[in-house]
Amino acid sequence: MEEQATILVVDDSPTDLNLLLAALRPKGYRLLAARDGEEALEKARRERPDLILLDVILPQKNGFQVCRQLKTAPETRAIKIILVTSKTQASDRFWGLKQGADDYLTKPVDDEQLRRAVEQQLGAAARRLSSGAPSEAGGAPSEAGGAPSEAGGGHTEA
Repeated sequence: MEEQATILVVDDSPTDLNLLLAALRPKGYRLLAARDGEEALEKARRERPDLILLDVILPQKNGFQVCRQLKTAPETRAIKIILVTSKTQASDRFWGLKQGADDYLTKPVDDEQLRRAVEQQLGAAARRLSSGAPSEAGGAPSEAGGAPSEAGGGHTEA
């Protein structure tokens, strides 16, 4: 049986954090949560998730700083990162992708669009690992919209 991917979800808003976790639980991923930039860095280094959903506006360190630190460190640069944020300006998107993010979604995020973006990035990570190719930032960024809905099941480690 294939091991489920580990996803670290980082958001300082309890409501947004719970909505993102609820959207992913039905897929059976191992879900971790962090509420600020420092906690996100610590958990990313310790747990080595396959993917991080990362808010930009965070206490301690913002999501751009966290993304840049993870993408420049040899031990974490292969982790896929999707920025999930309320920052909707084209310049924010550009800056986020320049920091190494693999995708950029704007809140509110539609559950199905979130799941598609997650599956796309996890698939890209799996293809890269199986080919032995080095990690590269980029990919096909997504646009987001719509209202999130609630789901249940799965497990979350805070």
